Amino acid sequence: MTISMYNASIPVMIKMLGNLETILDKAIAHATARKIDDAAFVEARLFPDMFTFARQIRVATDMAKGAGARLAGIDIPKFEDNEKTLTELKARLRKAIDFLKTLAPAQIDGSEERAITLTVGGNTMNFKGLDYLLTWVLPNFYFHVTTAYNLLRHGGLEIGKMDYLGKIT
Repeated sequence: MTISMYNASIPVMIKMLGNLETILDKAIAHATARKIDDAAFVEARLFPDMFTFARQIRVATDMAKGAGARLAGIDIPKFEDNEKTLTELKARLRKAIDFLKTLAPAQIDGSEERAITLTVGGNTMNFKGLDYLLTWVLPNFYFHVTTAYNLLRHGGLEIGKMDYLGKIT
């Protein structure tokens, strides 16, 4: 049995971004109930040289929309990186999810050999679609989703593994 490029990417990223969206609802409620300024979460980081919570969300959404667009061979939607509140970050998650939902399996399947070139930190990286998805996109995507989860958990939000995993169907 084989798995399609679409099934290995788009539904997985939609689910994880949706789980983060639900977790952000809990963070918003937590901050409101305890009169905590959003900035305490938005600007949180685990260590001084690590990205903030806001940046973790931005990178996770950029990774998802970039992967979807690159694998489909279409332009990557541009999002402003100016979110300053949990509500604005939640809206960014929703926008990324909504974009991913526009992608059809026929646009992604068959992209295993698609040439993908990225420039990151001044370095050019060349991939074939399957390697791009498995060795670049998914590890990076999960890293930033997990780090966002950990920042909220570290900040006192009462969430657990099932919040991260979401509803199992």
